Amino acid sequence: MIEPSRRLFLSGALLATAAPALARRAAPIVNPLVRQRADAQIVRHSDGFYYMTGSVPEYDRVVLRRSRTIAGLSSAPETVLWRHPASGPTSGFLWAPELHRIDGRWIVYVAAGGSGSDVWRIRTWALACEGADPMTGRWSVLGPLETPWDTFNLDATSFVHRGTRYLAWAQQEPGIKTNSNLYLAPLATPLTLAARPARLSVPELDWETRGYKVNEGPALLARHGRLFLTYSASATDARYCLGMLTARDDADIMDPTAWSKSPQPVLKTSPDHHIYGPGHNGFTVDERGRDLLVFHARDYATIKGDPLFDPNRHTRVQPIVYRADGTPVFDPPVANGPLR
Repeated sequence: MIEPSRRLFLSGALLATAAPALARRAAPIVNPLVRQRADAQIVRHSDGFYYMTGSVPEYDRVVLRRSRTIAGLSSAPETVLWRHPASGPTSGFLWAPELHRIDGRWIVYVAAGGSGSDVWRIRTWALACEGADPMTGRWSVLGPLETPWDTFNLDATSFVHRGTRYLAWAQQEPGIKTNSNLYLAPLATPLTLAARPARLSVPELDWETRGYKVNEGPALLARHGRLFLTYSASATDARYCLGMLTARDDADIMDPTAWSKSPQPVLKTSPDHHIYGPGHNGFTVDERGRDLLVFHARDYATIKGDPLFDPNRHTRVQPIVYRADGTPVFDPPVANGPLR
């Protein structure tokens, strides 16, 4: 069985078909869907609920909400699953939590840093839930992700492809002068890799290196016999955008040459729609079964101070359109208001 993931939407795997009556009653989705929630994940679990988590502006806690509908997430009560401690390696920033169901238990991957001089010592950690209900179960730290390098890493996501569970993430690799690259490896346990990781992408194009040399936030969409791995690039202001790697479904996805990079961003700032810095995306489906792109963006371009501390990266969703050849079209980001 293919498990739910913010950044995974494999054809037919996770869709718990909504009853037609529910689809007819569903309230319209209005963008932004949830304000001040960046790096958002929305997954539909087999229990029929949509679960949503994301970064909070204070970067101090992991939150989760759920609803029977996408639109209902905007007003759904939010539960705090875990707060960072006062000291230690997870006492600083908490970024981009992701909820996954792995080997029969709920896992949250989250990027965490320390405090003081360790504030930028960002590493991927996992939390585990004791109990079947992630909203009410007790969450505790499982441990840090083990990778070949003890370096800056974040944005871990997990998915199952052709019977093998994988982890994709962003990391700074020694000897490569970038802020972060994209990596992929099969998983042995939620925190250990079953093989040496493959480096899939390094920021090298002009639109990937504006402000910072960044590839991060990998997100997998599987459709029409291909795998589309989207990712975020450049600084987190209005220059932030989405790139995409593509591979055949039957390829050896651990072979970097199996992936081709789109030469231009697949989602970028739209001044006409007043949407700036779209990125850190994921995928889900609405009650009618339409594929949806989930991402965050701001309503304005000018930011005072460090973009990291500007709170107004809002969660947004929009339908995915497909070309005749089966490739997805995301751009442009839709304007604020009811989704058609």
